[in-house]
Amino acid sequence: MKKEHIELFFATLQAANPQPNTELEYTSVFELLAAVLLSAQATDVGVNKATRRLFPVANTPQQILDLGLPQLETHLQTIGLYRSKAKHLMQTCQILVEQHGGQVPRTRDALEALPGVGRKTANVVLNVAFGEPTMAVDTHIFRLGNRTGLAPGKTPLEVEKKLMRRIPPRYLEDAHHWLILHGRYVCQARKPQCDRCAVAPYCGYPAKTR
Repeated sequence: MKKEHIELFFATLQAANPQPNTELEYTSVFELLAAVLLSAQATDVGVNKATRRLFPVANTPQQILDLGLPQLETHLQTIGLYRSKAKHLMQTCQILVEQHGGQVPRTRDALEALPGVGRKTANVVLNVAFGEPTMAVDTHIFRLGNRTGLAPGKTPLEVEKKLMRRIPPRYLEDAHHWLILHGRYVCQARKPQCDRCAVAPYCGYPAKTR
């Protein structure tokens, strides 16, 4: 993607959705952290279905610990890899209670020290909960970075670093959401909907493949 097209690309996405947000349902920073931790290799729809059962019963680190692992697994069993995710969530809650007063930390290092929390999850929490200009590269953003020519890379970290360099600063806080939503509903993996794509004029995807 040409440099002069990047501004137009994001200005168009912003005009269509001025205040984008995650599709995960949450009412607190901890609920967001838990939902993102559970979302690995799962859909937001599937996670929301599970957390609608879990959060009314337990939605703080201490309440999750009090619930116990067997009951936590029962609430999460509709999600893929629910046993390992339940274990990680319990371990994370233990650390939050013992080391952070039950609060979600605001630094990358502290977040990534939590079981089941990698760079992508930390980036989501830093961006959505704390307004940090981070870029959580999931499968959608990785695909868009390469397909559009916005930030080609062989690894998520490479794509992330290029996106952080190339996206104009005024768009960085919301860019993560715009790209995910665009990849989820328009620039889909198997068949990109180029005929209804508002940013197609600025995209580096070869016209002959559309």
